[in-house]
Amino acid sequence: MTRNNGRKQRDAGKAHGRRMDTRIAALLEAMKKLEQELLLEIEKKEAEFYYTVIGKKVRFEAEVRKQHRNLVQRLSRYLAEAPLLNILTAPLIWLILIPTLFLDLSVTIFQAVCFRVYGIPRVKRQRYIVIDHQSLAYLNPIEKFNCIYCSYFNGLIAYVREVAARTEQYWCPVKHARRLAAIHSRYGKFFEYGDAEGYRRHLEEIRRDFADLENEA
Repeated sequence: MTRNNGRKQRDAGKAHGRRMDTRIAALLEAMKKLEQELLLEIEKKEAEFYYTVIGKKVRFEAEVRKQHRNLVQRLSRYLAEAPLLNILTAPLIWLILIPTLFLDLSVTIFQAVCFRVYGIPRVKRQRYIVIDHQSLAYLNPIEKFNCIYCSYFNGLIAYVREVAARTEQYWCPVKHARRLAAIHSRYGKFFEYGDAEGYRRHLEEIRRDFADLENEA
């Protein structure tokens, strides 16, 4: 009797896990759709602010670009109005660029070599690191430089996160028991925490489950 109850509990747990998997998959799909809608809304801003994107270049209408130039803050005024502590801490920000560049190089080499071995689709770096603020004529040289750095750093973090997510799917596709502040793009495919049977039976399937990336732009 006890054995039957135990089997029923395990079966009920598995059924609940499958329902949760379906729910999580649906939520992740909804998130992707919302991201696509957000991108469409951003594209609508092209007409509102009179610019067009051609390849990797951004072009403003001549009259708009002229207005932008009139709004540039001179470097002397920009530095004079900058808080002293901002100026003093700026070198610390730029010092981080050294390990950042090393991280970029290391991760790029890692996926170039290891992803081929593992059969994992490589992450397209250019999709994550987007540098285009230099096209804004109303930014002075320091502001442009800062914007380029921030765009690079945040894009790099997103790029590294995706490389790590695909690596985790191959090596350790297990969800956490504790709540996460944010989940990465591959998390929905992972095994439930404690699903020992599923992990042992289907690990190789999950390791190869990258079909959704085949048509990645």
